[in-house]
Amino acid sequence: MDFELSEEQRAFKDSVQKWVNKEVPKSWARELEKDEHNYPFALWDKFTEAGFHGIGIDEEYGGQGGDVVTQMILGRELARTLGGLAWIWGITSFAGSKSIGIYGSEEQKKRFLPEIAEGRLRAAIAFTEPGGGTDLLGAMRTDAVRGDGGWVLNGEKIWSSSAHVADYLLVIARTDKNVQKAHQGVTLFWVPTKSPGVQITPLPKLGMRSMGSCTVHFDNVFVPDDLVLGEPGKAWYMLLPTLNNERIMVGAFCTGVIDGVLEDALEYMKQRKAFGKIIGQFQILQHYVADIATWRHTSELLLHSTASLLAAGKPCHMESSMLKIQASEYAVQAADLGIQILGGMGYSAETDMQRYWRDARLWRIGPITNEMARNGIAEGLGLPRSF
Repeated sequence: MDFELSEEQRAFKDSVQKWVNKEVPKSWARELEKDEHNYPFALWDKFTEAGFHGIGIDEEYGGQGGDVVTQMILGRELARTLGGLAWIWGITSFAGSKSIGIYGSEEQKKRFLPEIAEGRLRAAIAFTEPGGGTDLLGAMRTDAVRGDGGWVLNGEKIWSSSAHVADYLLVIARTDKNVQKAHQGVTLFWVPTKSPGVQITPLPKLGMRSMGSCTVHFDNVFVPDDLVLGEPGKAWYMLLPTLNNERIMVGAFCTGVIDGVLEDALEYMKQRKAFGKIIGQFQILQHYVADIATWRHTSELLLHSTASLLAAGKPCHMESSMLKIQASEYAVQAADLGIQILGGMGYSAETDMQRYWRDARLWRIGPITNEMARNGIAEGLGLPRSF
């Protein structure tokens, strides 16, 4: 398989790289990330001005177009300096443009996609249950019952990133309890955050701080029929293709983090002196950066291979899980070695290694734990289901 980018894709990569270096340098990302309580609206606005919210949205709906490979190029370059703050772009791209763009009605596409493309609509994902974690379906207690002209939603979600500043929440809830299997009878709702009965509470956390993650309570929240996405009760069947996209996006962000780690490690090793010479001459540190470069190349190959499969409409569930596992584990290992290379400065908030480590650590847990992703791969190879 040829993993070379096309001429158009290389030009896009170069232009985004230059934009990132100028508009969202690492020093600014450190400043944004310091304040856990202030969402970086300025970063969102920069994405809007650059037209990035329109990447992946068809031109007929006001977007820039571009396939999943183009989106992954963008995600990787953003994460190189922003780390986890790249999700400021990624969440709405997934929750809004991907979800509505794939299984929204024509009316819903015309109504919401232009607003997303123009940066006038922010979305958040509200899937995870407080008592469930990765057991999304088995632990689901959030439900919706039929009302007059819509549905009445009750329940609670957790770890809904950027929900406190979102305009809409992509919510999955059970609408039929009389089913044989847990993946049946669940429905997707596009819920306005200003709806009566929606209560959003921010949560403190280790990384991706200024982006914010929240608990969301739904107390008799009315959702009209025109804000149901797809066919009621069939949400899980619709979500499966977009879950591959989400895992590929995580792979892109993790590869970008490794890019940033390697940049900083090499720069430091060429300047820092100890015992009368630059530390880049120390063999053990050379081994560390060789490992980081190898992990990056492996992640890059998996990323391009899997994104190309999805762009071509081919099955890639197993491949996207492999990518998510390897890229997230390599990103954490790379950032950890980066801290070791920089020594005390690697642990300092004045540099980016600790920020990369804190942000990348989440991706071993979400959007699915690497342990559960491995279970899925084993099952795909013909082994019995282990959960």
